[in-house]
Amino acid sequence: MSAPAPMPVHTLGRSGVEITGLGFGAAAIGNLFTEVTDEVAQDAVSAAWDAGIRYFDTAPHYGIGLAERRMGAVLSEHPRSAYTLSTKVGRRLEPTPDASGDDLAEGFAVPATHRRVWDFSADGIRRTLEASLERLGVDHVDVVYLHDPDNHAEEAFREGYPALEKLRSEGVVRAIGAGMNQAEMLTRFVKDTDVDVILCAGRYTLLDQRALTELLPAAVERGTSVVIGGAFNSGLLADPRPGVTYNYTAASGEVLERALGMKAVAERHGITLRAAALAYCVAHPAVAGVLVGTRSAAEVRDCAEQFAVSVPEAFWQELRDTGLLSDEAPAR
Repeated sequence: MSAPAPMPVHTLGRSGVEITGLGFGAAAIGNLFTEVTDEVAQDAVSAAWDAGIRYFDTAPHYGIGLAERRMGAVLSEHPRSAYTLSTKVGRRLEPTPDASGDDLAEGFAVPATHRRVWDFSADGIRRTLEASLERLGVDHVDVVYLHDPDNHAEEAFREGYPALEKLRSEGVVRAIGAGMNQAEMLTRFVKDTDVDVILCAGRYTLLDQRALTELLPAAVERGTSVVIGGAFNSGLLADPRPGVTYNYTAASGEVLERALGMKAVAERHGITLRAAALAYCVAHPAVAGVLVGTRSAAEVRDCAEQFAVSVPEAFWQELRDTGLLSDEAPAR
């Protein structure tokens, strides 16, 4: 098998932390929606490594620790200095020894062995990070994100962010940020704090450009890096068809029609919609990389192949001409 083409590498803000342009997001291997076996999950992480991916992102939330354990098991085969690892804080896991049933109410097909406690306090953040390190089997992570502080803004800005800043000043972590499924509060983090990076999920895609108005321009101005998650909007841009999810719920007829229109344009230009979706995310100068949430080795290899595709300018122009893409959206 030939060696993969070198991945582009970018530095997060002024932190010195480098990530590959394509990163591996671990929600799916935490049994998001459906169960994935240990072997399949670990093969997916191994395939990411073989494809040249060196940025791996996870969180305690993903399968109440399962994704961290699975990812750590595979990455333990490689030198810690050879890859960049991020996890998240804000949801602290507490054991529930008498609980029964599963965690599907939170989206994960795992036994309900723990419950999540929202905790953006300084003590909670340190405890959560220490538990993540134990599950991952490493002595440090490179990046820590405040995870989904949507309904906890006051605590996140008053306690959570200063706690991360202290961890960074102590050298415990090298880069700090926030990860959310919205653009508005992330813009506040960029403007009002000294984060190195923000993780914006599902709000800068071919179907949703809300981050383009304020967040991305603010990031460019401040020198803050952006990592994009949810490039496929939870499935629709990977394979648009009736019944596929859009931002974790059933896609409406209108948004499905738009996705199918984009797919038809892509096919006319000899590319896939997946390739276009990934290329769109990384074209903006604020964006350092894009995370893909894959649950199998085949999906990983496909994403790496699509990421390497050169999307013709004529494709972008046709999207603009037909009103499927904003004129302001940069593309490559």
